[in-house]
This record gives sequence, C-alpha cells and structure tokens, in this order.
Amino acid sequence: MDDDCIFCKIIAKELEADFVYEDSEIVAFKDIHPAAPVHLLVVPRKHISTLMDLQDDDVSLMGRLHGVVNDLARAFKLDKKGFRVVINCGKDAGQVVYHLHLHLMGGRPLLRDIAKGQGT
Repeated sequence: MDDDCIFCKIIAKELEADFVYEDSEIVAFKDIHPAAPVHLLVVPRKHISTLMDLQDDDVSLMGRLHGVVNDLARAFKLDKKGFRVVINCGKDAGQVVYHLHLHLMGGRPLLRDIAKGQGT
C-alpha cells in the first residue's frame, strides 16, 4: 500500500467508493467522474504505479483484471453492444491516479469520442 495513493485508500476502505466487485486481488468501483453511463474502474489491490511498472510476476494479475472486466461487462449488459477498456499510462496519456487501473466504459456509442479526439 502506498500511503499517498487515493486508490490504496479506497481499497483499504479509508475512503468511500461505490464498489461493484471485490476479491482477494482486485476491486472495481464506479468512477466519480463518469465519461459514459457505465464507467467502472477495475483496480488491482497490489499497488503498481503505471503499466510500465509491471513485473514478470504480474502477468497473471493482468489476465485476471481483463477477466473481471469481461465479467463486469456482462453484468452491466455491455457485452452485446460493445464497450471500451482503457489504461492510461503517464501524464501525457491522462493518468491522474498513479495506481494501475482499467477503465470499463459503455452504455452509449463511444465512436464520436474518438472522432473528436476525446479518447480517454
């Protein structure tokens, strides 16, 4: 745990969040500034600052994160029409919280975001 990390504090339940999934390695909660009707953050409990900080022993964790994304996409009925999964890495990519996380977004057409250069 990183004492200054907002996601570590959420995972430790020191800060409130609207959790939609939780297991021994991963949590998922609703984004407080949603960019789509469904906008969830899927976060490993292990503090990993960025995608570039992954280690060889994190490979299975990344697979599990994607499995949870798929399960949540089904649970939130995004699997039939489509959804977007985004990992921002670093300042220029728009990463604000330096704890690896996947954005799961859907519930409306997202193509216009890309056309306008407003990807997440």
